[in-house]
Amino acid sequence: MIVRIVLVASVAVAPCMLTAATARAQDVPGIEICTVEKTMERRTSCLQSNVDFLQKTIAKLGLDHQQKLDAANRQIEGLKSTVASLQKVVEELQAAQKKAAEDQKKKADAPPVKDNAPAAKDGGK
Repeated sequence: MIVRIVLVASVAVAPCMLTAATARAQDVPGIEICTVEKTMERRTSCLQSNVDFLQKTIAKLGLDHQQKLDAANRQIEGLKSTVASLQKVVEELQAAQKKAAEDQKKKADAPPVKDNAPAAKDGGK
């Protein structure tokens, strides 16, 4: 009975093991160790594969970084225009504040207006 269960289990598991073995055998792009190859043709092919992988990786990274730089430059331009508009607002506020201070100074320097009507009332009594 136990032998039959083990036999059925091994028959069920065997295709899974074969599938896993073929999945591991697939060529995955990346850097390979070429020194283990015996023939010169295979070594050359391995090195060329490494070179191709590195060139593709460098091109992809270069494109990614260029896109990031372009986005940063667009953001910088937007911030520059914001700073310019804020500087204009600050200058307008400073000019308004200076004008208000000058107006207050003129009012303080001007002689007080005398009202003769109340003084006449007091003198007549």
